[in-house]
Amino acid sequence: MPMSPFLARLRELIGSELLMLPSVSAFVFDDDGRLLLARHGDVGLWAAPGGGVDPDERPEEAVARELREELGVEIEIRGLIGVYGGPEFRTLYPNGHQVAYVITAYGCVLAPGSPRPEPDGVEINDVRWTSEAELPALDTTTWMPGVAPLAYAWWREHHR
Repeated sequence: MPMSPFLARLRELIGSELLMLPSVSAFVFDDDGRLLLARHGDVGLWAAPGGGVDPDERPEEAVARELREELGVEIEIRGLIGVYGGPEFRTLYPNGHQVAYVITAYGCVLAPGSPRPEPDGVEINDVRWTSEAELPALDTTTWMPGVAPLAYAWWREHHR
């Protein structure tokens, strides 16, 4: 999915300067407690799928929209894991754009269907289910090692 019109307009005004952006991530778990990860094509790193919150969009609507757009699936939100930000949530994209994300992380399950990367593979080019033990071996975003253990713990506590 290309940059939202709102964000594209901001970039026209400020160029590649640092933007602080609200975003959402879906920590989608299967019945075995494995986490769904997506490899982001622009940076080649694994992370929980998600994206930016558009103006006037509720975060829970944004996370459902992002999973529909990126992976072609519907999700059921089971709860709020937490809201995270800080230096490890800063990203410098290959095009020079700088972003500092504040991420609202939701614990989720899939509605019927199988996740698949978007057809063009630009934003998301692969998906996988990952156990907590497998996660450290993956090349992830800088924020995943801090948030993923909290998400796995949340899932163990709340999964019914």
